[in-house]
Amino acid sequence: MKNQREPCIEKAEQKGYSFKGRIWIEVEGATFLGYGRVTLLERIRQYGSISQAAKSMDMSYRHAWDLVDSMNRQSPRPLVETTTGGKGGGGAKITATGEQAISHFWNLYKRFKKFLDKEAKNFTL
Repeated sequence: MKNQREPCIEKAEQKGYSFKGRIWIEVEGATFLGYGRVTLLERIRQYGSISQAAKSMDMSYRHAWDLVDSMNRQSPRPLVETTTGGKGGGGAKITATGEQAISHFWNLYKRFKKFLDKEAKNFTL
């Protein structure tokens, strides 16, 4: 059986030891950004739709909408702007603030991965 792990859990190994961790950003004790939320933002950018983004992640529309609403409320400016349906249908787009949030999170995530790798290499018993 193939060893699968959640993509949001980073892992470094050294001398039989595993170093695991997850990183996320909170606002007043509530999750603001994390691996899954940022992936959702990227999918909204890709599809122009919360519904399509949710489907691509095997997530319910309601859950995706709740996540977007939560991120928008916690941010000083919205990360996602939506338009209501009609003849042409509704849609969603990532704002400039949303693009910044995506970029900042992935930069932080890369540094976190490097940190785990470095600490694993420095671990001695």
